[in-house]
Amino acid sequence: MIHLWVRAESRPNEDRVGLTPQGAAALIAKGFKLTVEDSPRRVLPLADYVAAGADVAPAHSWPTAPRDAIIFGLKELPEDGTPLVHRHIMFGHAYKGQQAGRVLLDRFRAGGGALYDLEYLVDADGRRIAAFGYWAGYAGAAVSVMALIAQAKGEICPPIAPMGDAASLRAAIAPALSALPQPPRVIIIGAKGRVGTGAADFCRAMGLAPTLWDMAETADGGPFPEILDHAIFLNCILAMPGVPVFVPESAKTAPRALRVIGDIACDPGSDFSPIKVYDQITDWAAPARRVHDEPPLDVMAIDNLPSLSPRESSVDYAAQLLPSLMTLDRLDQGVWAGAKAVFDRHIAG
Repeated sequence: MIHLWVRAESRPNEDRVGLTPQGAAALIAKGFKLTVEDSPRRVLPLADYVAAGADVAPAHSWPTAPRDAIIFGLKELPEDGTPLVHRHIMFGHAYKGQQAGRVLLDRFRAGGGALYDLEYLVDADGRRIAAFGYWAGYAGAAVSVMALIAQAKGEICPPIAPMGDAASLRAAIAPALSALPQPPRVIIIGAKGRVGTGAADFCRAMGLAPTLWDMAETADGGPFPEILDHAIFLNCILAMPGVPVFVPESAKTAPRALRVIGDIACDPGSDFSPIKVYDQITDWAAPARRVHDEPPLDVMAIDNLPSLSPRESSVDYAAQLLPSLMTLDRLDQGVWAGAKAVFDRHIAG
């Protein structure tokens, strides 16, 4: 019997979950055993999972779960160095040269467990079968606009917190945006993907008309001086081999209208990052980091942006992922086999 253990997230401001109570009921109806950890922050109530037939475990008790349980979460595990003996489904951020990635892989090597990285669940065409991209783009555009508004007041973006829904997010920003002397020019790279679509939808909903770039516009490898002519640049392209540099270090001191970079793809620790003016992510307490003054240049690079609208992003993502979760009894096939193969290659490196 497949035993799926949904863990409580340990990261601050992470209210999302990758399985809805309706999805839980479907897995249980198929014969899976489901355990859901208690969590005071999860956006979907524990009582609804219980009503669907799930067992309950204390928050963060997954290290003591039965050895054959598959531990399912979204964001990273506590960095306590302990060996990992279970099979884990999560976003591992371990395969692109990230500093913390090797530490995580070493923990799996020490414990004999395995990582099924959600980023590497892909179909036959290499397209991810489930992604938070749309809501990452939507929220990333929103926070980047907030950063520009703060700049106009001579400030830096204040702390943010999860909003009830997308409508509440727009309503919170609209008055200050309309008070700016003129609407900011926005350029989005990766505009045809899920992330870029979400970013563009937010901009349009706020009355902005973004410049939309994708592969055709960046095929020559740069440089891309047009980026510097916009007040806000939203990067929606994942860091990977072959991606050109969009914003070099020299952009800090170059003549530019650019004031805010929203690195929504957010992988500054990767060797392949296309944004070279910063090297650390930002967070909810300090959403933007100033990387240059006179004129100011701020970078927004929060790596759990969809949690700004946790209910909408959770329901959307869980619906995409559920068909694959229903095949967990065939881990040696399909998307699970593919993710395991990626893990095996990197654990051997």
